[in-house]
Amino acid sequence: MLKKFQQAWSKRNLKDPAYQFLFEPSPDDDWVCFDCETTGLDPKKDKIISLSAIKIRGTEILTSESLNLKFKQDKSINPDSIVIHRLRNMDVEAGLNELEAMQQFLNFVGSRRLIGYYLEFDVAMVNSVIKPWLGIALPNQQTDISTFYTKLFYNPLLKAEHEVFDLSFNAMLKKCDVPKLSAHDAFNDALMTAMLCVKMQTLINKS
Repeated sequence: MLKKFQQAWSKRNLKDPAYQFLFEPSPDDDWVCFDCETTGLDPKKDKIISLSAIKIRGTEILTSESLNLKFKQDKSINPDSIVIHRLRNMDVEAGLNELEAMQQFLNFVGSRRLIGYYLEFDVAMVNSVIKPWLGIALPNQQTDISTFYTKLFYNPLLKAEHEVFDLSFNAMLKKCDVPKLSAHDAFNDALMTAMLCVKMQTLINKS
C-alpha cells in the first residue's frame, strides 16, 4: 500500500511528462546495477564525476548494454578524491553536464529495478540532480547487494555474540568467489556488483 501511495505521489509531482516511462511495469528478471565515483561523500554538496551502469537479465550480465558517463566539473576536484578514483578535471573535460548525463542514465535505466553496493549513497547522488529538475526522486525499486548476502550467509543462531558479520565488498567477493577487479572505477565496481548479484541470486534459487 505504501509503495503504491509513493508511486502515485511521484507521478503527480513529475514535472516532465516525457519521463512517465519511469513508472511503467518492468520484467521481474530485469535489473540495472550502477555505481558512481564522486568528489566526496556528501550528496548535499558533492558531485558525481563518473557513473557506470550495466543491465542484468535473469542470470546474464549484459556488458554489451552498459552505460559509461563522465561528468564535466564546474569546480576543481578535491585532490583527496583524485587519489581514490584517479580522475582529474582534465580527464572529464569532454564529459557531459549533469542534466545531459542524467537524461542518458534515466533513458538507460527506464523502470528497471536498481541494485548496487551501498546503493543508498549512489541513489542519493543521482537524486540530488534529478529531484530539482524533475520534482521526484528515483521511483525504481532498489535493492542493496548486502540484502542477498545477509539472506545467504547470516545465521544468528550460529554466530557468537561478539562476532561481527563482515559486509565489506571484499568479504563478499571472497565468499562468493567473484574475481576482484581494480577498485574505485565506476565500471569495474558496477561489474563486480553485477557478478555478485547473479552469483547470489543463483545460490538463493538453489537453496
